[in-house]
Amino acid sequence: MIRTTPPFPRAARASALAAFVLATALSVAPGAAADESNATPPGSSPVCAFYDGDGPTAFGDQGERVSQVQCMLANRRYLPWEAVDGVFGPGTLAAVQRFQADHPPLLPDGRVGPRTWSALWHA
Repeated sequence: MIRTTPPFPRAARASALAAFVLATALSVAPGAAADESNATPPGSSPVCAFYDGDGPTAFGDQGERVSQVQCMLANRRYLPWEAVDGVFGPGTLAAVQRFQADHPPLLPDGRVGPRTWSALWHA
């Protein structure tokens, strides 16, 4: 018989991912252009567990990839928490460009490709 369920329950995988992302987020310092007054709103979590890949993400996109980008930018104080809405609009574009400008050799083109994803995960 072929096993059709994953070896670990979905909740366990999600918890492990959330723990990893939280540990990563707590070890990261915000960039020079970060907004130091931006704080996590009461009752919310700094954990970003929407997406864990490096697929291209750009202006006009919507969904989990955008939410992940926005959450990581908010954790690094490039984007206000209230802007984490899963829609890659002008505010997200400007935040991505500021982040890219602060992390050479990234080009501040506003597109989140593999190099920008890597910088977001490891900044």
